[in-house]
Amino acid sequence: MKLTPPRGLRPRLIVAFLLVAAVSALVTATLTFRQARQSILDRTQHSAVRDLRLQASSLAPNLPVAPTDDDLRAFARQLDRTTGSRDWRTAVSRDGGPLIGATTAHVSGDLRDAVGKKGEAAFYERVDHGAGPRLVIGMPVGYTDPRGRQDASGKPSGIVVYANLPLDRERTDISALISAAWAGAIPALAFAVVPALFAARRVLRPVRRLRTAAEKITEGALDTRLDTAGKDELAALTGTFNTMATALERNDTKLRRMEANSRRFAADVTHELRTPLAAMNAVTDALDEDARSGKLPADTADAVLLISDETRKLTTMVEDLMEMSRFDAGAAVLHLDDVDLSTLIRKTLQLRGWHDSPQIVTELPAVLPAGGTHIRVDARRVDVVLANLIGNALRHGAAPVTVRASATPDSLVIDIADSGPGIPEEVLTHVFERFYKADTARTRSEGSGLGLSIAAENVRLHHGTLTAANLPGGGAVFTVTLPQPPPHSPPQPPPQPASPEDPS
Repeated sequence: MKLTPPRGLRPRLIVAFLLVAAVSALVTATLTFRQARQSILDRTQHSAVRDLRLQASSLAPNLPVAPTDDDLRAFARQLDRTTGSRDWRTAVSRDGGPLIGATTAHVSGDLRDAVGKKGEAAFYERVDHGAGPRLVIGMPVGYTDPRGRQDASGKPSGIVVYANLPLDRERTDISALISAAWAGAIPALAFAVVPALFAARRVLRPVRRLRTAAEKITEGALDTRLDTAGKDELAALTGTFNTMATALERNDTKLRRMEANSRRFAADVTHELRTPLAAMNAVTDALDEDARSGKLPADTADAVLLISDETRKLTTMVEDLMEMSRFDAGAAVLHLDDVDLSTLIRKTLQLRGWHDSPQIVTELPAVLPAGGTHIRVDARRVDVVLANLIGNALRHGAAPVTVRASATPDSLVIDIADSGPGIPEEVLTHVFERFYKADTARTRSEGSGLGLSIAAENVRLHHGTLTAANLPGGGAVFTVTLPQPPPHSPPQPPPQPASPEDPS
């Protein structure tokens, strides 16, 4: 089973705290164990060497100057009888000769070489055989002949005593020490949970407050502030958060004021332009008739038709700007009616002269799942949506343009697909922005640059969605999805614009 690390900050802090406590307890226990173990063994070794030296020194004067093997064997037996609680077994050698006594198997050549060096120091080594750990001591024995004589060569006696004693009691003491270390480390580790929980709580409390405050700011409560307590890093972070929130609130207020002023300016300008444009349209309509009837010279007629065409474009742009101003001010409302879906789409095509055009292909349902072909929408606004989308497909895509409608009892879906090259991927996310131009070199277009934005706003008023995508085989498709309210249900208020007008 694969173990996954904890994801939250709280369990990670607790785990980290426990790991530090565990490592600290382990290191402390290890160092304490090693020191105590070494002290136990050193005490045992020094005590055994002292006792062996004492016994050997007391018995060695009884040996002759040139002891025989029997003398050495008797000497070893005497030492074995004086073992007491040590329970050692000894062997004796003279001048590097063979070992004589009860124990010979555990005496290594290295130990004999070390003892054979000059001096009277004792040497020892610890070995571990099947019978358990044992301590082997090698110690030269020096003595003076009781008659004051030395051997013929004038050298020391050359007698070395080797003692082999078990370390079972010491091993038991060390095992008890290990058990005590574990017995102390486990409760200490369990007790470390308490300060770990306390530390995690102290650290995470300001973090939670920061998260809650950030969520409030995300929801629009830019006046959210936090109390700063202490002088640690979290307190500094809290102060930085308050500074950020103050800057955001100040910039948001400034941007809202600027946006409200720009919207008010656009609304005022478009409103003031309507009166002169109405007069200009009346004049250009009259001049159009004279220009087309041949009553005006050719150059003058061309100029009049150009002015008339540009005046109509300006009028369309002003109307579109006024419509966007209504959306921004939240003044646009829905007037829902039961209308026939096929009739609505055909009427849109007929009003724009597209009903007989081979460039438009319609795929309309004969009967909706709920019975009949009636839907509940604002017919005028859906007409505007369809006209803008179909006109955009004809201008920027390629014929044929397919208008496909389908419906369920809960929603209406209309697809407008063209046969052009499609929309570049970097443009898809911006197609519904106001005055957005995919080609910055194109300074003018036949429309106002607001058609798709107005279509999106009208769909939003219906609580629906408008999306743009590219077809796998080429071409772009715009999909309108409108929820269908239950029969005879009152119209819902439209969603408010994202940035309301400044109340001032």
